[in-house]
Amino acid sequence: MSQGWLQGLNGRLAFAIAAAALGSSFQHGYNTGVVNAPQQLIEDWISNLKQNRTGEPTKQSEVTMIWSIAVSIFCVGGMIGGSLVGTVADRFGRKGGLLLNNVLVLATVIFEGCAKTAKSYEMIIIGRFIIGINAGLNAGLAPMYLSEISPIHLRGAVGTVYQLVITMSILVSQILGLEQILGTEDQWPLLLCLTIVPAIFQVVALPLCPESPKYLLLSKGKDMDAQRALAWLRGTIEVHDEMEEMRAEYESVKLVPKVTLKELFVNPALRIPLIIAIMVMFAQQLSGINAVMFFSTKIFTMAQLDKTAAQNATMAVGAMNVVMTFVSLILVEKAGRKTLLLAGFSGMFIDTALLAICLAFADTSRAAAYSSIVLVMTFVILFATGPGSIPWFLVSELFNQSARPAATSVAIAVNWTANFIVSIGFLPLQEALGAHVFIIFATIQAFFVFFIYKKVPETKNKTMEEISSMFRQISYQ
Repeated sequence: MSQGWLQGLNGRLAFAIAAAALGSSFQHGYNTGVVNAPQQLIEDWISNLKQNRTGEPTKQSEVTMIWSIAVSIFCVGGMIGGSLVGTVADRFGRKGGLLLNNVLVLATVIFEGCAKTAKSYEMIIIGRFIIGINAGLNAGLAPMYLSEISPIHLRGAVGTVYQLVITMSILVSQILGLEQILGTEDQWPLLLCLTIVPAIFQVVALPLCPESPKYLLLSKGKDMDAQRALAWLRGTIEVHDEMEEMRAEYESVKLVPKVTLKELFVNPALRIPLIIAIMVMFAQQLSGINAVMFFSTKIFTMAQLDKTAAQNATMAVGAMNVVMTFVSLILVEKAGRKTLLLAGFSGMFIDTALLAICLAFADTSRAAAYSSIVLVMTFVILFATGPGSIPWFLVSELFNQSARPAATSVAIAVNWTANFIVSIGFLPLQEALGAHVFIIFATIQAFFVFFIYKKVPETKNKTMEEISSMFRQISYQ
């Protein structure tokens, strides 16, 4: 790695990044993945519980219904949390919002942890809903804080940290959910409760870090506080140039009234970046990554791997996701955002089309079965290089301070809505269409490749002012 790339990264900035990202995106990833391994155990528990209540045997369809509500209500919470991002970010600040959000983690742990003792599966559903709101808020607040505290040339790399922690926490939840560890009849409530650990870490670590200097100056008008925060983050008092840039943005923001939701859709200079932000969020969720991650074990079983081998292969996919997201952290400042998005989605399009073909023949042909394993791995690698991480921080880069909270709210709510659509719609589609379901994903990816090529600008190393002026040009209108 060149020295220039790391310039500006010091111990304090690294600590602030860890404090903000570990506590927040960990909730997002861990609670996405944690329900996967103990699914059968919890379903059996729900089934027995319902039978004890009614005195009649429980139908599997009822259990499946309760279980899918418990899993998918996490996304409903996420939509609500996402749409509150703007309000919370403005009212309590980025850091303040992240800290307050941990109250919801505590509530979740109380509900999910006591559910088994209280003999109530409703408590698990409530817990999943609350942690969904928490994750939705985190998905907006954390990337916003991260992009506002990082120097321009590190913005992409620091923004990628959010996705990196998501992939790590999904992997952690899969490992902890193994039968040998916490995936047992007695231990699964503990597995759900471990989500409190990163929250405790954040509550201890984040108060030691400053609030976002941009928020202090641009939203609160506190010049001295902003300068102090910036000097702390940069580890030097030589922050004159960066402060001047922020003051210039402050002056231009003062002339513009606070951006409302309506304004985002009406003003062309804001509408274009909003459409781009929304489309990139849709692209990320509708790419089929959830379907591939969710069904990786099933795909591996189809390829004639036994249960343990299939589980281990799924872990390998998770581990590869972590490694490749780390690689994208380095690439994003070298290759740029647009290049990585195009490369990722184009590759995924070819990969998904081939996967649809191979899965169709997986039952009869060993070669096709093994090819589908390789294709699943390749899909995850391609997703992690760009489509996985870039959408989260691209929104923060496309908008200036006055529009950022409102725009982030819209984009995050869209992301969770798309996530919800995929998680609800995939199973019925898959039962109706079999392996052909991946043809739908391939078509969607092809569309997004075209859209990104035409419309998404490159934001690498550009200041807020340069990015805003791009959208004011006629070519984008």
